Amino acid sequence: MQRRSQTAVLAAASLLLVAGCSSGGAPQGGDNSAAAPSKSPGAAASPGAKPSSTAPPAKGSVRVTRTLTTGLTSPWGVAVLPGGDLLVASRDTGKIVRVSADNGKKTELGSVPGVDPGGEGGLLGIAVSSTFGADHQVYAYFTTASDNRIARMNYDEKRPQGNQLGAPDTIFKGIPKGQLHNGGRIAFGPDKMLYVGTGETGDSGLAQDKDSPAGKILRMTPEGEPAHGNPEADSVVYDYGHRNVQGLAWDRDKRLWASEFGQDTWDELNLIEPGKNYGWPEVEGEAKGGSKGPGFVDPVEQWKTADASPSGIAYAKGSIWMASLRGERLWRIPLNGTKPVAAPQAFLKGTYGRLRTVVAADDGALWLVTSNTDGRGTPHKGDDRILRLKVS
Repeated sequence: MQRRSQTAVLAAASLLLVAGCSSGGAPQGGDNSAAAPSKSPGAAASPGAKPSSTAPPAKGSVRVTRTLTTGLTSPWGVAVLPGGDLLVASRDTGKIVRVSADNGKKTELGSVPGVDPGGEGGLLGIAVSSTFGADHQVYAYFTTASDNRIARMNYDEKRPQGNQLGAPDTIFKGIPKGQLHNGGRIAFGPDKMLYVGTGETGDSGLAQDKDSPAGKILRMTPEGEPAHGNPEADSVVYDYGHRNVQGLAWDRDKRLWASEFGQDTWDELNLIEPGKNYGWPEVEGEAKGGSKGPGFVDPVEQWKTADASPSGIAYAKGSIWMASLRGERLWRIPLNGTKPVAAPQAFLKGTYGRLRTVVAADDGALWLVTSNTDGRGTPHKGDDRILRLKVS
């Protein structure tokens, strides 16, 4: 049974701000004077998890090699097509554009029907199916007048520009919406299941309520059904206790990592395990050895909110890379298995303003998307833009 109403969802689940910018391609060193996380507490290893045979160096590097494209409006979600081109979702216009990885040319696919932008809501995450070569399905997470939902659409690039998306097929709806904390990141995992990061919409109690899909990471089939192996067989809820998940990425050993907005004190990078409780709203950041209650999972890293306010994350060159909005910088977290090998390192501090999304290219480079036209930044000429980064 597909979850196509909020009632059905709840039943099935019972189980920000400164900007700045410059164009350029100059090498950028790490900002080691920036406020660092309180410490690197590590994380409990996943069952069977082992340290990598080759850990990344403690210090890395970032070099902006080119500006791929400019003039994007409120870019949010990004999906990489077979062949390397990018699909980019505009939060406030509801449009999806294709950006050529070769020359940055933009082609409008069309608008997602039903998008109702406002506050932090609108057209948010997008993903392409694991079988895109056969089915040409594009998935979108977006805010409507009543909820947040996920729909899939057929993409036919042979049709005229602006009319290349088929009618949306809603696979999951009833995710609570709000002016804030709508989550929105979606991604297909190595298991070919769809993972969804949601927010608690400012109603913090929803994060601990297993009857609500808000403040969770959800795991579902491409049709929107609970995926086999979920903590509870009839539920899409994969874990809980989140304030606002906006970044999802898998490392080389197929472990899931997620970034999360804190409230006033700590932003987080979490190693995600099924069925675990990540603490919000009972705890923000580390749980201090369980002093605020048993069973909460501590973050692997945490940051003061002024230094991060994280959005998208990606895995490349043995590290998690985390785009920061309020912090206006790209964080590198080098990992050996489930534990950092050194304190996080910051790059591009204040150079390009707010950073929304980072995705890995097939060759180990990164695509980095700015977020200065979202109403909270200060746009400069050319914003918003996509940068290509060479990293180590």
